[in-house]
Amino acid sequence: MDDQFPLEPFQERGYHVLVHGQKAWNGVAVLSREPAELLERGLSGQEDMGARLISAHCYGLDFTTVYCPNGKSTEHPDFGRKLAWYDALIERAEKRPAGSNPEVLCGDFNVCPTPLDTCHDPDPTESIFHTKPERERIGRLAAAGLQDLFRLQHPSERSYSWWDYRSGAFPKNRGLRIDFVLAGESLAERMQDATIDRDFRKKKQGLTPSDHAPVIVELA
Repeated sequence: MDDQFPLEPFQERGYHVLVHGQKAWNGVAVLSREPAELLERGLSGQEDMGARLISAHCYGLDFTTVYCPNGKSTEHPDFGRKLAWYDALIERAEKRPAGSNPEVLCGDFNVCPTPLDTCHDPDPTESIFHTKPERERIGRLAAAGLQDLFRLQHPSERSYSWWDYRSGAFPKNRGLRIDFVLAGESLAERMQDATIDRDFRKKKQGLTPSDHAPVIVELA
């Protein structure tokens, strides 16, 4: 829920916070050093899928963060809902008017775009996150002008952003790259660096970390 977001620790560090949350698992937020103008809370037509998108204008760009549906398995009804949610996200990207502010679209996309983005060998093309319909939708986002900045910076690097808590996946580096920062050409040209902070995933001071690691992009 929005009122349960831990605002104070971020505000004490000089961040402004916009939140779109709900009870249980879903929720997204934008943190910025300068005040941001809220543009969207939720993906149009996909309200039943929960709090999965928030967009704000700051620093001269539109910054959108998403938490794309997981889909559970290819046999589960949520898989079809995941694809429909992606279709709505793609339609949103395709309908952005020419001359709009540059946009960053980032978050947990729950898809491995290529075999390079998964630890599984051979590439399990019938398994959730790896299927042709999911990968086609990532391709359609690219066709709409949104480039994967990490992959642009590291075209052949095998790096992951998520590791299961089970079976020693993290120390074995058995992960998936499912978290992306996407942007159009004008922002891609300003990119100075793109990294995944794997160290953040390590357990520190007895605290259990997120199973995701931050993806960090620096723009000039």
